[in-house]
Amino acid sequence: MKNRFYIFLLGLLLLTSCSQYNNLLKTTDVECKYEAAKAYFIGRDYAKAAPLLEELISMLKGNRNAEESLYMLAMCYYESKDYETSSQYFKTYYTTYQRGVYSEIARFHCGKSLYKNIPVPELDQTSTYNAIQELQLFIEYYPTSEYKREAQEMLFAMHDILVEKDYLSAKLYYDLGCFDVMRNNYQACIVTAQNALKDYPYTKLREDLSMLILRAKYKMAYKSVEDKKVDRYRDAVDEYYAFKNEFPESKYLEEAEKYYREALKVVNE
Repeated sequence: MKNRFYIFLLGLLLLTSCSQYNNLLKTTDVECKYEAAKAYFIGRDYAKAAPLLEELISMLKGNRNAEESLYMLAMCYYESKDYETSSQYFKTYYTTYQRGVYSEIARFHCGKSLYKNIPVPELDQTSTYNAIQELQLFIEYYPTSEYKREAQEMLFAMHDILVEKDYLSAKLYYDLGCFDVMRNNYQACIVTAQNALKDYPYTKLREDLSMLILRAKYKMAYKSVEDKKVDRYRDAVDEYYAFKNEFPESKYLEEAEKYYREALKVVNE
């Protein structure tokens, strides 16, 4: 019955002029402003609901409608795809109303807002780490939530992005090739790829990272000074065995076997 009232009220609001909406913004009648904001919200007119709710947050302090107004404001920004602002308001909600009616969904949407705002793998991933932390906390707080599976799927997707960033970084070190004065780029490639495998052992890029390690170890041996060549080629041979054992039908097998044969020639001399 109450929803019908809001729909009716929305119909009236839609027939009003801009000047009447401006009057709603200016009015000090908190109840009138609240009912109008809620009607706009239910009608998905978030552009009109949000300014009213922004004002209501301070006007309704201590009022029974303050909690719902804050939640609706966060949802207005979320539905308007302003995910940075929505995440801030969702966080404000669940920290202000820790046992609030919307605490669970506010925590979830805070994490989801951050997730929807993460950058491509090539860019800085600070916001991705923030989204991961938020969703992990959500799962800890609500382990039986109906949103748990979706939260986990977002976490897996972000882990993939972080692994891809590590893979691109490792590949960049490899592509730099020869040693420079300050660093062994092949060693940097190996360490970066190994750390990615350690942090994300079930990544879909596991085969690619493993091959990159083998490739870098072979190249490092090939470019080494004479007194280090044999040991480094031996290390490449060991890496080949580990790679072949884990990926016996790898798309990289022909390339891996080529490195193995070349390395074995030096090891067996």
